[in-house]
Amino acid sequence: MAVPEPNDRLLVFLKTGIYLFESSKTVFIDPVRILTRSYTRFRVSPSAYYSRFFNSIADHSTETHNNCSGNLKKRKRNKKKEKSHNLNQREQIADQRHQEVRSMLLKAHEALLKSSELLEIVKNLRNVGCDEERYETNVISQDRELDFVEVGSVWQAPLYEITLNFHQDEMMVKNAGFPPFQFCKQRVVPVFNTLVANEGSSDMEAEFLNHRFIVPKNSCFYMSDLGKIHNLIPAESDCGFNLIVIDPPWENSSAHQKLKYQTLPNRYFLSLPIKQLTHTAGSLVALWVTNREKLRSFVENELFPKWGVKYAATFYWLKVKADGLLISELDLFHHRPYECVILGYCHRADMNSQHQLRLNHVPDDQVFISVPGDYSRKPPIGELLLDYVPGFRPARCIELFSREMIAGWTSWGNEPLHFQDSRYFLTKGIDK
Repeated sequence: MAVPEPNDRLLVFLKTGIYLFESSKTVFIDPVRILTRSYTRFRVSPSAYYSRFFNSIADHSTETHNNCSGNLKKRKRNKKKEKSHNLNQREQIADQRHQEVRSMLLKAHEALLKSSELLEIVKNLRNVGCDEERYETNVISQDRELDFVEVGSVWQAPLYEITLNFHQDEMMVKNAGFPPFQFCKQRVVPVFNTLVANEGSSDMEAEFLNHRFIVPKNSCFYMSDLGKIHNLIPAESDCGFNLIVIDPPWENSSAHQKLKYQTLPNRYFLSLPIKQLTHTAGSLVALWVTNREKLRSFVENELFPKWGVKYAATFYWLKVKADGLLISELDLFHHRPYECVILGYCHRADMNSQHQLRLNHVPDDQVFISVPGDYSRKPPIGELLLDYVPGFRPARCIELFSREMIAGWTSWGNEPLHFQDSRYFLTKGIDK
């Protein structure tokens, strides 16, 4: 990815949501801008996305003034506690991994703090279009969020259907002299264990159990439990996927205690049919992991070998607040402000000499920085990986254990529509 000239970086960022620093290994991203490019009639609501680690500057200053002494005492207690704790063997290995990347992460964060013009934009990310958001509150559902895991577990689940509303091409409607967005075709299909697709060039609205969902253009989802994922394996390997992003619900005591989402024992992920989902030309596999050494060891020694994935590189997601500061101290052992994406290449066992895997070199230790969204919601990184994807263009992309959708992607999991609820969206302005 070429680095734009300094004067062009902000313009590129405002358009794409991606800011590439002079060091091409560091990128700042605004997930709202990136995700919004998947839609024609809607846009992702900044205030809905940035529900954590983001206050107005005034609120942030007041909070900092009121809580500074308390937070300082808490940090000192945590540091004292960690210093008095003797690290076991796994923790020592985890700390060694941290020390190896510490200076790199500090350098990436320093690059952000030096970019004063970018920081000014970051401070206002949540407030972009706030007037429009107040005007368009009618499009946001006021009901309790739908629990797809709960709904999918009842005996009636196979009978549930979702209503799909496909809008006609806007230019065709305009040229015909009809009011925009009123003409559409409708289809009703099972919501579970069915590949639901929007093959059009415009957003699709869907209705299910009194909730409205926005499905981006040229995308599809398959909502099922882990036992049904094999239904996504293509009959022909030429229809497989070149990019496979995976965000497993790893065993996590914090998620369990907060009742945020259901987790699975790590051994369950051994059964994922990664090789069977892979395209003939091979695939780049991107796996989200936490900093727990037990998990890293499991991925390296069991999971990747079982999937037939060869390690290529590790990327790091550095999390910051609205003022650009890290969400927690970098050296806080159990609450480090970053997560990892482990990358590897996979090729099919039936690959013949005409389809040899062409591996693109992935530079190690890339850092992407962003303000986090909701709990466990990962930023969209697919665009940052496309340069390293083997095979043809456009790449065929899939996300496993997905909780939201992107244009051009297939999304699988037991709640791929979670963040597609209309409460997370605003309608774009209509040209008169």
